[in-house]
Amino acid sequence: MFARSLLPAWLFFMAGALHAAEAQVAVAANFAEPIKAIAAVLEKTTGHTLKITVGSTGRLYAQIRNGAPFDVLLAADAKAPAQLEADGLAQPGSRFTYASGKLVLWSTDAAKVDAQGTVLRTDGFRKLAVANPKTAPYGVAALEVIDKLGLSAVLAPKLVQGESIGQTYNFAFTGNAEIAFVAMSQVLDGGRLKSGSMWVVPQTLYAPIKQDAVLLKRGANNEAAVALMKLLKSPNIKDLIRSYGYDI
Repeated sequence: MFARSLLPAWLFFMAGALHAAEAQVAVAANFAEPIKAIAAVLEKTTGHTLKITVGSTGRLYAQIRNGAPFDVLLAADAKAPAQLEADGLAQPGSRFTYASGKLVLWSTDAAKVDAQGTVLRTDGFRKLAVANPKTAPYGVAALEVIDKLGLSAVLAPKLVQGESIGQTYNFAFTGNAEIAFVAMSQVLDGGRLKSGSMWVVPQTLYAPIKQDAVLLKRGANNEAAVALMKLLKSPNIKDLIRSYGYDI
């Protein structure tokens, strides 16, 4: 009798497993940590899984244009998803802003970066890491900040560029650059600074970093891809995204 009572639950579990799908998701480097947590929620609630590829938005966009088998793009800007939609490579009407990013100046040294970012005007560092503005929207924002502060000429000899915001973070993390302009999401854990010191750059110094998601044509009939797009709009996931320092 005990074994028989377990049968319906077992059958339900197996039915869910049999219908579970996998989506290939291209994710901007700044969102590498949040997407792991979101993938875990998706699998727990639906059985669907994600295969995640992280990189700069520019590079991911180029890969999609060249036929890379992605189902969803979570970009670090609104431009790339809009262009894919215009080119007929994304599902019309599927695009929406899932987060608005924030830029910070960060160092592994707890005493290096003050709350006003005045370190940028001193000789207290040799190298400042920024993301490549040609491929990474956070790099565009960093150069915009430097320009508005009137420091472009002074800081130009000290700049080192990462291909993505992920590589930019690694430059600072490994000490190859003493300070770096990175995404707030990269240095927070549970809403708190993990280590080092940071300046939260006033958002008046750079254009809003609107990060759009779009369902690609390949993912139109992929249940996991469709479920992910729906999940990103849910209140609980929005709260999770906020915990990484994003605005919604």
